Amino acid sequence: MKKKSMLMLAALMLVLSAFLAACSGSNKAGTKKEDDNKGKTEETAEPQDGGTLVYALDSAPDGKFNYAFYGTSTDAEVIDFFDENLIKFDDKLQPQSNIASWKTEDNKVYDFEFKQGVKWQNGEELSVKDWEFALKVIADKDYDGPRYENVRNIVGVQEYHDGKAKEISGIKVIDDYHIQITFDKARVNNLENLWTYPMSRKEFEGIAVKDMMSSEQVRTKPVGLGPYKVTKIVPGESIEMERFNDYFGGKPHIDKIVIKVIDPSLSVGELKNGTLDMTSFHPSIIDQVKALDNVNAVTYPGLSYYYVGFRLGTWDGKKNVMNEPKYQDLKLREAMYYAINREEWVKAFFFGVGKPVNRPVPTNHWIAAPNDQLEQFAYDPEKAKQLLDEAGYKDVDGDGFREDPNGKKFVVNFSHYATQNPTFEARAKALTQYWEEVGLKTKLSMTDVNLYYDMLEKGDKSMEVFFGGWGTGSDPDPTPLWSSKAVWNYPRWVNADSDKLLADAIDMSVVGTDTEKRKQIYVDWQKLFMKELPALPIAELEETMAVAKRVQGVTFDVSGMNRPNNWWIKQ
Repeated sequence: MKKKSMLMLAALMLVLSAFLAACSGSNKAGTKKEDDNKGKTEETAEPQDGGTLVYALDSAPDGKFNYAFYGTSTDAEVIDFFDENLIKFDDKLQPQSNIASWKTEDNKVYDFEFKQGVKWQNGEELSVKDWEFALKVIADKDYDGPRYENVRNIVGVQEYHDGKAKEISGIKVIDDYHIQITFDKARVNNLENLWTYPMSRKEFEGIAVKDMMSSEQVRTKPVGLGPYKVTKIVPGESIEMERFNDYFGGKPHIDKIVIKVIDPSLSVGELKNGTLDMTSFHPSIIDQVKALDNVNAVTYPGLSYYYVGFRLGTWDGKKNVMNEPKYQDLKLREAMYYAINREEWVKAFFFGVGKPVNRPVPTNHWIAAPNDQLEQFAYDPEKAKQLLDEAGYKDVDGDGFREDPNGKKFVVNFSHYATQNPTFEARAKALTQYWEEVGLKTKLSMTDVNLYYDMLEKGDKSMEVFFGGWGTGSDPDPTPLWSSKAVWNYPRWVNADSDKLLADAIDMSVVGTDTEKRKQIYVDWQKLFMKELPALPIAELEETMAVAKRVQGVTFDVSGMNRPNNWWIKQ
């Protein structure tokens, strides 16, 4: 009871301090009638042109402003304003034509056709050769981004990557607007998994693939196909954009977009003062945002989840290898799961927009396994202690903390990413308290978010147990995160049964077009995952966004926000 009270008090103190810092003097809290803003903002009839919209990020972007190279959600938020996907997804997460339409008779060979007259922001017309160029960049042996999984299955990519071929045999350019792509086998989700973001050949002309990630074309002078074009970047601080009048989706209404990094403790005050128009925000301040007369607090369905991962192995450059012994004992991982009071933790730190999750798939995805088919791992510290005893983790020296089965000191080295959000360290410390309560000495390291995932990817030895998040995107296939050959499989979990289930679920010869059969395979995979526990699914959230009422035409659904060219500012 003592710990529970302290945990709740810590969460409440964070809310209070944020409120005092950002919103002192307001007497609106608890008095304003709340609207049900599920994916909605206010809207009037006729769009108006003009104005500047200020959009905030709660942490500095990493600065990789190209879809082929980015690795953080903050970079993705920026890129979304100035670049474009060839395809789009509806509110049921089904692919739709955007710039490219397609035909296939067998889910193996796809014929794509581009819209004509689509312009890059440098004035060049988009060609299918720009897409071919992007695919070849990602397939190149010197490419150092994280997207190889999205081209791996094209015929001839491996040979190209290995230097055995000068072209990718599965890519056939027919003319500037038509291209054929052939995959190594028929899969249900070949299209959804395919990399569908072109790169301007003109902009990257003469730049070696190994130099692209650090080039000004990625870092400070990006060019895209989207509704706004970048005019100025102050690294780590702000990005300024102006509307791109030749945007294929229709001329944007708003003149300028300014994206700036704002300390989350200041965002409520800036929203109230009208110096900020849009920002995602942490659930800890949702009541403060709702109390503002000039702002809509919008929530909409999320497709992401948080987990605690264990470093079980290393990445050898092509695949994962389970060669790290410290957390190989399943009973240890199970005990650490039973030790966490997820109901309490989510309530304390996510303020009504989160809930515990019992699988590595968000509830809003159609493949999510029913809870009654999964082990719930409900909070049970006594069971956690029993499992640790059975596994040989016992307090040998009487200091209150357990040694390992060999009698040596055992410390859970736990890592969590750090931003300017003060709740992150508090929620990380709460997890360490749960483990220490069952006798596992725990050391917390907070690491800057822009270094965090690079350290995970490179297998930094300090990151033994780590907090992670994953957005599943439009296709629910867990392969990019959990296959034995996935670089984003940060626990480095290798399991032949898992790989087979993941492969079968997208194999046309196994599932055909039977979505129920495909779902059942994914349910079986989730059961396997929760039996093996390479990571501990912790929580899933709704998305939260603050939108000034003067900003019109913004809509949200499970696929995200509508395109910014539809937004406008009430003058």
